[in-house]
Amino acid sequence: MVAVTSRLLRERGAAGMSVQDLMGAAGLTHGGFYKHFSSKDELVGIAATTAFGELLALLDQLASDLPDRSEARTELLRHYLSPEHRDTPGTGCANTALAADAARSPADSPLRMSYAVGVQETITRLTDLENAPGRDGPEARRRALVDLATMVGALTLARATGQTPLSEEILQTAREALSSPAAACRDGDGG
Repeated sequence: MVAVTSRLLRERGAAGMSVQDLMGAAGLTHGGFYKHFSSKDELVGIAATTAFGELLALLDQLASDLPDRSEARTELLRHYLSPEHRDTPGTGCANTALAADAARSPADSPLRMSYAVGVQETITRLTDLENAPGRDGPEARRRALVDLATMVGALTLARATGQTPLSEEILQTAREALSSPAAACRDGDGG
C-alpha cells in the first residue's frame, strides 16, 4: 500500500489521487483503509518518506560502489539528468516530484514534515559526495545545495516541457554546467 502510494504520489501529486484510487491500485477495498491509516494525509507523509528512502539508497549505493567521490558525483548527474529519469516520475526523485505538493501543504502536515527531513538527508548525502581535498565542510555543503537546486530545477523544467528538444537541451545543459571544471572553480576550488 505504501509503495503504491509512493509511486502514485510522485506521478500524480497528492491532489491527484483519492483514497479509493490508492486502495484500488493496491488491490484492497476502500473500507479497509482506515484500519491502517488515520487519514490520507498520514499515508501521504509515510509514502513521501518511502520515496525519499529510495533516493537516499541510490546515493548510498553510488558512494559505496564508486569510492572516488568525483566518479560517484558524475554518475549521479548522468542518472539524475537523464531522459529516463525525466520520463519515470513514479520511481524518480522525491525532491522534484513532491516539491509543489509540499510547498502547498500546511507547515505541520505529514507531507511537509517528511519533505523537509528528506531534503535535509539528501543534502547530507550530497555533501558527502562533495567532500574532496579543497572542498570540505561548509564549501562541500554549499556545492551540494547548488547541485540539488540545479538538478531539481532542471528536472522539473525538463518534465514540464515533455519529450521535446528543449527538454533534452535543459537536461544536457544542466549536466554540463554541473560537470564543468569552471563551475568547481567558481564554487571555491581556488581556480
